[in-house]
Amino acid sequence: MITYTLFIVDDESAVRESVAMAFEGIYPVAAFADAESALAAMPAQPPDLVLLDIGLPGMNGIEALRQIKAQHPDVLVIMVTAFDDLQTVVTAMKLGAQDYVTKPLHMDTLEVTVANALEKIRLCKEVRSLQETYLRENLPVFISESDALQDVIAFVGRVAKSPDTPVLILGETGTGKELIAQAIHYRSPNFSRSLVTVNCAAIPRELIESELFGYEKGAFSGASPTGKKGLIEEAEKGTLFLDEIGDLSLESQAKLLRFLENGQFYRLGGTHPVQVQTRLVSATNQDLEKMMAEGRFRKDLFYRLGVVQVRVPSLNDRRDGIMPLAKHFLDTFSRKFKRTLTGLTAEAQEAILNHHWTGNVRELKNRIERAALTAQGPRITPADLGLAPAVSMGSQESPGGGAAQGFSPLRAEGIDLSAVLSAAEGFYIREALRMAEGNESQAAKLLQMNHHTFRYRRKKLCIT
Repeated sequence: MITYTLFIVDDESAVRESVAMAFEGIYPVAAFADAESALAAMPAQPPDLVLLDIGLPGMNGIEALRQIKAQHPDVLVIMVTAFDDLQTVVTAMKLGAQDYVTKPLHMDTLEVTVANALEKIRLCKEVRSLQETYLRENLPVFISESDALQDVIAFVGRVAKSPDTPVLILGETGTGKELIAQAIHYRSPNFSRSLVTVNCAAIPRELIESELFGYEKGAFSGASPTGKKGLIEEAEKGTLFLDEIGDLSLESQAKLLRFLENGQFYRLGGTHPVQVQTRLVSATNQDLEKMMAEGRFRKDLFYRLGVVQVRVPSLNDRRDGIMPLAKHFLDTFSRKFKRTLTGLTAEAQEAILNHHWTGNVRELKNRIERAALTAQGPRITPADLGLAPAVSMGSQESPGGGAAQGFSPLRAEGIDLSAVLSAAEGFYIREALRMAEGNESQAAKLLQMNHHTFRYRRKKLCIT
């Protein structure tokens, strides 16, 4: 059940008492004789609604309104004035007042005014509740103990509050840039409208403009006889997410820039501008600054897209968040595939932590999904994940022909030796490159391998 709290700020005790009496038993009401004491009480428990007298001693109502909106922008304020001063009322409304009433107060009128204001608050609280429910149920990738990711989430929560400020999301492939875009949309005032996602790399360059901006009937051969709305129009008053923005042609970049500057564009074949209000969120894993230097991406578009920039850390940069994610994905896929998997072996956890995640969260999720589907035992092993087990190079075969120390035992159902060997080779090639700071010749020496052989194996395993 939604509850509301009211503040009445008036230097006349009779007004305070009559208002408190009128709403007694309906809403909790706190009464204050001056603005200073009301402002001091707000940080502990901000009210939903303030009835604020304009003609207060000390700080007047206009200045108090200014401070309330600066410190608590979600609090609604109804101004109370002893005379119908139109200029003062206009000033108050410009500063963000919800409404005003004049003295002497007529309780019937006041109750209707308060009820209208509280209806707006009710709708805002319901939307906020829906937003929180959606985020809780649909963004599990944010399960993490990583301080780096938590900082990103907190930043996203702040920038999302604007309904139209462009946001540019930067990060490696598979880090969850699309989920960040969803978080921005569902935490924004545009929550109830559409989130339209466009993968710029997946649409042929000759079609991207008609997809984004739409076209009029007869605009080109094969065009629909009725014309077509573009995806920008589909995102009206919502959010347009342009993934892989770096793949836009320079011509499309120019048209997108014009739209960002004034909210207008022309459909293909159209002669009248279309006005659309939407928030643009874009993302890329490419180095846009390098592309600008090479003349492949417009500088003016970059600065318009990146009014706010969000950099998503790679999974390798937030290793403290790897195991919570792995366990979450395992639980998710165990339920999806109706498996009774009990967890990850110690060797599997060590392999996960030692692996270099070039594919980031997407790679981790895919490996866990495959393991949950194909694992023979109740616990996931490195072989199930296609990862190299921890290897002790000095180990020998154990007495009685058992497994050597440091290797996973050979199970009765067998293992995919090719996958295990490829995973082990990939692991050590990545480790050698890391230790050699990317120098291939030095990395090859660490593995006692010919440089050309090292390069061939690296290319075959698609190691970047």
